[in-house]
Amino acid sequence: MNQCQVHEEIGLTFARILRSMLRQAPNIILVGEIRDREVGDVAIQAALTGHLVFSTLHTNDAPSAITRLIDMGIKPFLVASSIQAIMAQRLIRVICSECKTEYKNPDKRVLKLLGFTEEELEGKTLSKGVGCQRCKGSGYRGRVGIFEMVTMNSQLRDLAFKKAPTVELRAVARASGMRTLLEDGKLKVLEGVTTPEDLLRVTQAEGVTAA
Repeated sequence: MNQCQVHEEIGLTFARILRSMLRQAPNIILVGEIRDREVGDVAIQAALTGHLVFSTLHTNDAPSAITRLIDMGIKPFLVASSIQAIMAQRLIRVICSECKTEYKNPDKRVLKLLGFTEEELEGKTLSKGVGCQRCKGSGYRGRVGIFEMVTMNSQLRDLAFKKAPTVELRAVARASGMRTLLEDGKLKVLEGVTTPEDLLRVTQAEGVTAA
C-alpha cells in the first residue's frame, strides 16, 4: 500500500498525484475527495481503464452524487459509464446501554414527521436513555451509521446520460430497491438502537426527511 499526501504549495495536487499513481499500475485507488472537475476527470478515466476507484463527495444523498459530478463539468456519458455504486451515510447517536429504558410516550409529532405508520409501530417497543453517569446524563453513548446504497443499472445510466434531475434518479433508485437514509434510520429506531428525536435531528439537518 502506498500513500501520498497532498501538498498544493509545491504543486503536489490531487490530480497530479493521481496521474503519477496511474503509471504505477495500482489495483485499487483511494482518492480522499473529489473536489473539482480536474480530479473528477482523472478519477473517472482511471475507473474506465480498469482500476477500482474509491472516493468521497459531499451531497445530501446517494443519487445526488450523479448530478453533483455532472454539475462539476464532468461529461454525463463518463459519469454514466464509470460509476458502479454510491453509498451515502450519516451518523446517529446510540442509546446508552446502561440507562436504556422503554420509551412509553414518544412524541407523536416526531413520529409523524419521520413517516412512521400505526402498522409499523404496532407491537414495537421504542427505547430511550434516561441519563446516567456512564453517558454523562445525555442518554446516548457512541454513534452508528445509517446508510443509503445505489447500485447503478441500465435505467440509472440512461438517466445520468440524459442529465436527469435528482428527483428522477431517486425515484428509479428506490424502484430498484434502494433503502433511503430515513428508512434505514427508522429500522434502527424500531430495533432500539436510537431514538426518533435523534433520527429527526440528523435527517432534517440533511434535508432527507421527505425521502
